[in-house]
Amino acid sequence: MAITSLPTPGGSRSSHRPRVEPVFHLFLWPTVALFTLAITVPAVMGIVLSFTNSVGFGEFRFTGLTNYIAVFSDPAILHAYGFTLWFSLVTVVLVNLIAFLLAIALTAKIRARVSLRAVFVIPMVISGIVIAYVFSYLFANSLPAAATALGFAPLEQSILANPSLAWVAVVIVTAWQAIPSALLIYIAGVLSIPSDVYEAAALDGASPWRQLRSITVPLTAGYIVINVIIGFKNFMNAYDIILGLTNGGPGTATTSVAMSIFSGFTNGDYSYQMANATIFFVIAVVIALLQLRATRGRTAF
Repeated sequence: MAITSLPTPGGSRSSHRPRVEPVFHLFLWPTVALFTLAITVPAVMGIVLSFTNSVGFGEFRFTGLTNYIAVFSDPAILHAYGFTLWFSLVTVVLVNLIAFLLAIALTAKIRARVSLRAVFVIPMVISGIVIAYVFSYLFANSLPAAATALGFAPLEQSILANPSLAWVAVVIVTAWQAIPSALLIYIAGVLSIPSDVYEAAALDGASPWRQLRSITVPLTAGYIVINVIIGFKNFMNAYDIILGLTNGGPGTATTSVAMSIFSGFTNGDYSYQMANATIFFVIAVVIALLQLRATRGRTAF
């Protein structure tokens, strides 16, 4: 234990503050220093520079809220926010639904379930950019060739070149990589439910569907909350898969907020995109707080 209380000579605990062991400081302060230098200081500097005309180096002057006003009136930025929110919402629902159903299947009494769990988590350890390039080839070549052979006209052309369907490809590939991590959390949640509960429900005549609805889902609510919050946070920051799959196209159809921010950094729009990043940070914090408030009391295991 890092914190201990010193007993008084009479045997009772002292009323003074607990003594903190030196090893606690040894692990705490280097971590705090690194976090401050690598995260906090750059973030504060970026927020300050968002009120300037800085290009990332050299001299600059303060311009007030000019960058923020420009962000809110930029159609490309507003479209990026709309795409990012829609993409995140759809992907969160898809990932959690599939991962939860897979967790139910992979915790059932079936053969080779442990081996199957290992197979299903493989996508989690592959780089997102590698996955994107592989699926880009499949969507651009293999899928149209198969559709042509089957006479299915809607898919004879690559959906990556279709502004109305490119987002579907992004959702599919992102979900394919994200499902394994959510699956592991759901497997832990399902395995934490005592088998006696299911046996008692079966004796009472509860069907498998009723057991799922009345036992499994309520008792894994905390795990669902965790996956939703983590997933939404990750998908809001989507970058590498979109970069490798569509590069934000066709046009700007699949440009996420993260892509618009990073592209602006290399195009001389440093302070402008820092204002965009600050707004994005505030929105992400607000969404996280709303999620926590909506799920308060449901995260206990």
